[in-house]
Amino acid sequence: MTEARPGRHALIIEDEMLIALEVETLLHDFGFESCDIVDNPIDALKSAVAHRPDLISADLRIIGGTGEDAVRAITERLGPVPHIYVTGNADMLTGKTAAPVVDKPLSRRALAEACQRACAA
Repeated sequence: MTEARPGRHALIIEDEMLIALEVETLLHDFGFESCDIVDNPIDALKSAVAHRPDLISADLRIIGGTGEDAVRAITERLGPVPHIYVTGNADMLTGKTAAPVVDKPLSRRALAEACQRACAA
C-alpha cells in the first residue's frame, strides 16, 4: 500500500476488541499515526467530531446500531470521509454502498487494498 501522509488518523468502529486491535495494528503498518476505537454509532460521531478521521473502518453490526448508521451520521456532520467496511456480513452490503468492503476474517492484503481504494477516491 502507498504510504499514508504523516499525521493521518483513523476511526475504527468495531465492537469486537480483538478485531479492532488487529485493524489498528495494520493501519499503523500502513502509515496511520493514530487511531480511535469505538463500538457504537453515538461514540463514533463524538470521536469523529473531536478528531476528524482521514479514514473510517466500520463493522456492519455494532452495539446500538450499524456501521452504516455511524458513517452516515459522521458524513452528514463532517462531509465526505473515506471509509471502508470490515464485516462478516459483506453480503448485507451488496448493492448498498460504493465503499470498499473487507470480509472477515480479514487479511492484510484485502485491508490494504480497501484502504488504498477508499483514500484514492
